[in-house]
Amino acid sequence: MYYRFGKVFYFLSVLVFLFTLLYFYAALPEQIGFRLDDQGSILRDYAKSTYFYTLAIGFLLLNLVTIYTPKTLETKTNRKLHRLFPIGDPFRDYLLTWFYSFGGWVNLSLALSGLFVHAINNQEVLSASSYNLWFYLMPIILFVWVGGLFVLLFKKFKATQVGVN
Repeated sequence: MYYRFGKVFYFLSVLVFLFTLLYFYAALPEQIGFRLDDQGSILRDYAKSTYFYTLAIGFLLLNLVTIYTPKTLETKTNRKLHRLFPIGDPFRDYLLTWFYSFGGWVNLSLALSGLFVHAINNQEVLSASSYNLWFYLMPIILFVWVGGLFVLLFKKFKATQVGVN
């Protein structure tokens, strides 16, 4: 049941990423700066299309890696994983929820990186420093989410050992 909420969060994050990618891409100049010096001058820049395709390919690769495991569990393609997390097991629902929500957090962090590049290149409209909380919060959330996976797997293995004895 919970994994459906994870799926909804994942698909909403895909929409948020696509919106931010297209919106910020339209608002960026032809040469995009990624590194600034102390005076605010751009030290390293790339073409707008290079940035767009790099972010789009990164999005596709990260989503393929993140969603592969829950899809193989749902479709029973991975027999070892399906044997470990059979249908009806509460940990199966938690694992599916974790993977879909982790994919959502990855997508939101990619959307945040698009916001960051937009903020660097449009300093007169919005300042990148006004989003410092989000730039620090997203890696913390991803770290906590990975820790949650280890807790989930630890509880599953502990429950499996108790069932064997």
